[in-house]
Amino acid sequence: MPTEHVDLLIVGAGLSGVGAAHQFQERFPGRSYLILEAREDLGGTWSLFRYPGIRSDSDMHTLGYRFRPWVDGKAIADGPAILDYVRETARAGGVDRRIRYGRRVISADWSSATATWTVVAEDAGTGERSERSELSCGFLFVCSGYFRYDEGYLPDFPGRQCFSGPFVHPQQWPPDLDYAGKRVVVIGSGATAVTMVPALAETAAHVTMLQRSPSYIVNLPSVDRLAERLSRLLPERVAYSLVRWRNIARMMLSYQVSQRAPRLMRAIIRQAAQKQLPPDFDHDTHLSPRYKPWDQRLCVTPDGDLFKAVRGGRVSIVTDEIETFTPTGVQLASGSRLDADIVVAATGLNLLALGGIALFVDGRPVELPKTMSYKAIMLSDVPNLAFALGYTNASWTLKVDLTYSYVWRLMRHMARTGTRWCAPRRRDGSVSERPFMEFSPGYVTRSIDSFPRSGSRSPWRLRMNYLFDVIMLSCGRVDDGTMEFGTPGEPSARAEPARIAS
Repeated sequence: MPTEHVDLLIVGAGLSGVGAAHQFQERFPGRSYLILEAREDLGGTWSLFRYPGIRSDSDMHTLGYRFRPWVDGKAIADGPAILDYVRETARAGGVDRRIRYGRRVISADWSSATATWTVVAEDAGTGERSERSELSCGFLFVCSGYFRYDEGYLPDFPGRQCFSGPFVHPQQWPPDLDYAGKRVVVIGSGATAVTMVPALAETAAHVTMLQRSPSYIVNLPSVDRLAERLSRLLPERVAYSLVRWRNIARMMLSYQVSQRAPRLMRAIIRQAAQKQLPPDFDHDTHLSPRYKPWDQRLCVTPDGDLFKAVRGGRVSIVTDEIETFTPTGVQLASGSRLDADIVVAATGLNLLALGGIALFVDGRPVELPKTMSYKAIMLSDVPNLAFALGYTNASWTLKVDLTYSYVWRLMRHMARTGTRWCAPRRRDGSVSERPFMEFSPGYVTRSIDSFPRSGSRSPWRLRMNYLFDVIMLSCGRVDDGTMEFGTPGEPSARAEPARIAS
């Protein structure tokens, strides 16, 4: 296999990968890079999901790139608009010319002797070994997100084969599915269900959102009036920065109040929903989750579109469990029955750590659950590897932007000191082990054991706190006593990790 070498290899051409490439070429204009993308299009999530109503679940002033202001009028934007934004960002910087499509990375092997990664990619369409290619790189940056692109999560529903109509998962939405004038049952209560139900209801005869348990649903305006006013008065980047920081402060306040005074936040969310729903709506049954606010992500209904659809009689919310499917619908555990022409299983995602890449260090396999994540960016004892992971309690891109900055600081430090590799070391055996994400939605709890571990304190602890990360990642020392640096031939992979306390 022919081997090609680049300074930086990025895996994934979604929101994170395009942003990483754009910033890397600005900060290191003399260095080489490539992006390998398994699909035949850039955009990641925003080119994959095509279900009705697909949109952001946070404002675009924080989901957008820090270096490229979001100028569209909608603060809560639809999927096609976000995809155009990512594509335009890639075109503007020439990043799109550095993407190789249809190349799925299957393995990466670090060599201490040469201080390089050897990366093997296969043809994503055929998976044929004969179509595999090999590249080497000095630094590997995995920007593939954390869920599986080839399949979503689908529970084993009893009697599902009995249902005679279309049964679809949003991740594999059929482009020719005609739901106009049809009775649609959407199973789920998370962000996907809350997004698609009002969109389906625009033309469907009726839509029922069938949930086993409720989620917190909050109304946000789709247009940010302050952003509109500031954009007329101030330069574009200044206005964007001010609105971005205002929204960051709002998100942090919401999260902190939820953590410190959950009853107060629950009451605020409930009161806001009550004002927009019919007087006879059963809030205790349908909109009172068992968990505290922000133990799972809050669902957004822009301009109250879901509440309006319920108030208008086009949408019903049913809280019950499925006993079995019938040829014409769903039989519920309570004895009730839902008639349906189409069933949509908005039942969640399957997670996949680091894109499913098999990692090796000097030929030895890296077992992810036995590693510990350093600053939620790198893995213990794995050199020159970073991954982009966004926040669960705020916009994805806020953390990813800080991740870029930290990785570039690492690279500049190595250039200044003449070193070629860096690896975080677990030297303190008193750091106890925690799950990678202490977050309770089903898609996390189902898969978290296959992910790296987090630690009980910094720099091993995963904190969902933007201000803390700004200080740690943008201002904190790179050579902090935990990160080790070296040159080719030095034992980058031989340090024995400290015992993790139970």
